[in-house]
Amino acid sequence: MEKLERLQHILRDIGKGVIAFSGGCDSTLLLRVAHDTLGDNVVALTAVSPSMAPWEREDAKRLCEHIGARQIWVDSHEMDREEYRANPSNRCFYCKDELYSIALREAGAMNLGVVMDGANFDDRGDHRPGRLAAQKYEVRSPLDEAELTKKEVRAMSKMLGLPSWDKPAIACLASRFPYGTEITRDRIQKVTNCEGVLRELGLRQFRARYHDTILRIEVAREEFDHVMQPERQQELVKRCKEQGFLYVTLDLQGFRSGSMNEALSTKERITSTSISPQATTPNTVVG
Repeated sequence: MEKLERLQHILRDIGKGVIAFSGGCDSTLLLRVAHDTLGDNVVALTAVSPSMAPWEREDAKRLCEHIGARQIWVDSHEMDREEYRANPSNRCFYCKDELYSIALREAGAMNLGVVMDGANFDDRGDHRPGRLAAQKYEVRSPLDEAELTKKEVRAMSKMLGLPSWDKPAIACLASRFPYGTEITRDRIQKVTNCEGVLRELGLRQFRARYHDTILRIEVAREEFDHVMQPERQQELVKRCKEQGFLYVTLDLQGFRSGSMNEALSTKERITSTSISPQATTPNTVVG
């Protein structure tokens, strides 16, 4: 309860704003507490692009309706950015730069001023170039400011009766590609279709990773037996090969968030999370 009170205090201090809302566990908790604390002075903003799976859009809508918060939808155009499509190790910066610039514009138009996101305290230790974009646009991260860890976010979400409390971790579909592999709409659609098959087969925690002619599937280790049942296995292989993959493999290490980051050296991680001088000038909104 102490951290909940701390979060409420931070939100009251912010007063009003737009929340970049993906429908994940973190942003859902933030939206719920912000709506309870600030009411109509908070609006959820959900960006639509090819990198957001259609079922995640549906879930974001349901969660907003559950909370009773106002939600606006905007089109995000990161695919139009050459830097994003090239998929460097700091690709996430260009995606978030697009998102936060749109969110800041919308916040200004609604006289809400501040943009918030669902980053939590644990995110400080991960490879997240998108945090540089948050710095650039002076985005507030109330969960992080309240020092709420992912485990605490889930516990608090459960306490508040949020259906997202045990929702599997989500990430944009661009994270399914090795750094340096060009991201195209066609490739994203192939990955989306394959992950749709995994959902239909009843799996909860998974990723369909693109490696040219190979599709590397990650599922939670406790779901190995489920996916390897002969009928499901055959259905999965058949339908994924229909997307143009020659080989469909199961990663024996199981699901792990950010597995593409395993290919990065320590130097690359540091470089991609070092903000450049031209990115440090914030865009501010008056009002």
